Amino acid sequence: MHDRTTIQIVYQHLIYLDLWLTMEIEIQLPDMKLGAVEADALRVAPADETLARLMDEICDRKRREFTVESLAEAEPTRAVRAMFRAWDIDPSKYRPSSEALLRRVVQGKGLYRVSNVVDIGNVGSIETGWPFGCHDRARIRPPILLRHGSTGERYEGIGKRTWHLEGRPVLADAEGPFGSPISDSTRSMITEPTRDVLIVIYAPSGAPDASIELAMKRLSERLAQFGGAGATRAAIHA
Repeated sequence: MHDRTTIQIVYQHLIYLDLWLTMEIEIQLPDMKLGAVEADALRVAPADETLARLMDEICDRKRREFTVESLAEAEPTRAVRAMFRAWDIDPSKYRPSSEALLRRVVQGKGLYRVSNVVDIGNVGSIETGWPFGCHDRARIRPPILLRHGSTGERYEGIGKRTWHLEGRPVLADAEGPFGSPISDSTRSMITEPTRDVLIVIYAPSGAPDASIELAMKRLSERLAQFGGAGATRAAIHA
């Protein structure tokens, strides 16, 4: 178990808050920080014109910034790959979701259009270069652990692929694994009936807290603007 410090914020008011206001997440993997944003009472729908335009603008910016070759040498890519190696995961065999999204964008394929909530998470991921995970909070049963998968653990991944999780990094609750910085599960995925969400940011340990806070602030503002979210709460677990 690693020492954990927690910074928590309600972004509408920029007030630092106590731990009990967000889900507790215990980190059992080294060399990383976990940003977590919770949002209440939002609506899940297709991206509207304004969000679609934002997605296109950020994709265009990333296409100008990187080639497939230079992306591999970018600082966030190298840092996330180092984080995976610290977990004994080969990032060339099991590509971080952020790198997979960025490669798609740099190749001119754009981001997948899923829903406003998932699209907001994907935009944040390519902006930072860090894996994000979007989850329906009602389907999660605390406590939550970030750990290695155990022998025999698996889940149905988004895209209908069964993921065998032994030795891989997973977010798990009382019912077992539900998320990963490689690919998330169908159990906790965002669907049209979702009203309350948990979005996690898998950041390398060297990432400044200020950078994670900025990413969480953008998430909170976009969930309010494009999803009509009520109060949003955020924490950094390290």
